[in-house]
Amino acid sequence: MMVEREPEAGRLTIYIGSAPGVGKTYKMLQDAHVVKEKGVDIVIGWLETHGRQETWAQVKDLEMIEPKTVRFEDRDYREMDIAAILRRRPQVALVDELAHSNVPEAGAHLKRYQDVIELLDAGIDVVTTVNIQHLESLHDKVAHITGVSVRERIPDWFVDRARELKLVDVPPETLQERLTQGKIYAMSKVEAALAHFFQLGNLSALRELALLEVADDVDARLDAIREKLSVPVPREKIMVCVNYRPHSEQLIRRGWRIADRLAADLLVLVVITIQPGRGLSEREEQHLKGIKALSDQFNATVITRTAPATAIGQTIVQVATEIGAHQIIMGQPVSRPRWQSFWADNPVNYVLEHAEFVDLQVVSNVRAEEPAER
Repeated sequence: MMVEREPEAGRLTIYIGSAPGVGKTYKMLQDAHVVKEKGVDIVIGWLETHGRQETWAQVKDLEMIEPKTVRFEDRDYREMDIAAILRRRPQVALVDELAHSNVPEAGAHLKRYQDVIELLDAGIDVVTTVNIQHLESLHDKVAHITGVSVRERIPDWFVDRARELKLVDVPPETLQERLTQGKIYAMSKVEAALAHFFQLGNLSALRELALLEVADDVDARLDAIREKLSVPVPREKIMVCVNYRPHSEQLIRRGWRIADRLAADLLVLVVITIQPGRGLSEREEQHLKGIKALSDQFNATVITRTAPATAIGQTIVQVATEIGAHQIIMGQPVSRPRWQSFWADNPVNYVLEHAEFVDLQVVSNVRAEEPAER
């Protein structure tokens, strides 16, 4: 009796860039022809050229799976047809625009990266594209650099699943030149783009982030090889201290970036300070849910403690001692009226004085004005 085996998971390759227009899709299509010439069955599952004729010209004889049409709020939208790709069962599927959010549809995934996971689980290799600003852990840093809050984001653990990251890089000056030639956006949008997202400083900073991300990926792969050849060393523990305020998500992202580079465990301590006779407000409850959801995305362990406002620092030190934390990450204390300082201790000062042999990083609060969404 033959027993059917589960298909071996497909391999993921990600072309990553610093900004729109660096040539990720163009390069992906070029490389696809080389793969096809070797006899590999490869198809285009989704392609987004943004009207760029040079990119479309690279399709040539590559087979393309037709998109499906989704009806939503009296409008028709085109989306990637996962079912058609699975029926076709190629060896490799090209899937452009990884960070895309799908049009709501019964039974469909919310995000394109979830579509990609379904293809990978079916044993199909996937090659995809994304820009650095779409990584969840870089959300705050990108917003600070560009003034734009990126709505479409992908979890970092998905990027870690990639067999290979391929950096597509061009100098910022070249990118601006492409923009002014109409090779990235329509000419009517060029002036606004140059004044905002495509400023030289923004592009340089995003390019640095992309280079660091790929360099970190290479280091992580080398470390994994070394670990197999040597005695494993106990992992460090990074503890992020948060409450139920919006600033907490920024702290968690910062903590994950540090933990990821150190191959350390991330723990999130939520200290809830509730005054007698008062529970959390609806808004605070929502922020708390957001903290737990983001922690789950980063595979972080969440520890919840309730403490009076005068014992926050004491609670942090106690938990850090219990878990054996190596680093503590805290937010800058919220300024209080002078009369409150007599009874409300500064938790940062308490941790500095009482948490021996533990590194402490204090992260500044975000500015009052919110970045524009994109």
